[in-house]
Parts: sequence; structure tokens; C-alpha cells
Amino acid sequence: MDNPTFRLSHHDSEAGRLVLAADALDFDNAEQHLMAFCQLIDAKVAEKQTDADLLSWLIDFEGVPFMLRAEHYSASVWLERLGAEGDEELAFLNIWLSKQLG
Repeated sequence: MDNPTFRLSHHDSEAGRLVLAADALDFDNAEQHLMAFCQLIDAKVAEKQTDADLLSWLIDFEGVPFMLRAEHYSASVWLERLGAEGDEELAFLNIWLSKQLG
């Protein structure tokens, strides 16, 4: 798999979460999906954690920390804010990704 494919699923502004579908995501390529997403949005990875069915990465996007997660059972990747900051960045990404991902 050279280039992971994402589809924008939904933006939950109340929960501070932006969800993407990644149909080809599985346990073996989940890290590749997260790395591709970070490259797409130009985010920096600060920490990585892998559990049995969930990858959780602490990332920095535009100076704001977010948790980026991937779960192969649901074939989804999501970005969630960690505190009060991040709503504007998620709203921006929702619009920008809808244009980028078609």
C-alpha cells in the first residue's frame, strides 16, 4: 500500500473530533495510515502508543496538541482535541480536507 486513502466521515464540534474513514486500514498498516495523515496536514508527531486494537499518537498541528487515533476494527482514523484549544483548527481541517479528499 503506497498511498493510504481517506474519506472524511464527520466532524463532531461538540466532542472536538474529526473522523475519517480509511477502508484499507488494518492492524499491519495502521501506522502507515497515521504517518500519511500527519504528512497530509503537516503535523509533527510527539509521542506514539500502540495497544491491541488502537494506535494513539500525540501530535502538534499549528502549535496545538491533538490526539490522533486509528482503529482497524472500525477502519477509522480520528483527530481529537485535548483541551479547550483546537476547535478552530478542526473546523479548518474539516473544510480543507473535504476539498483535498474530494
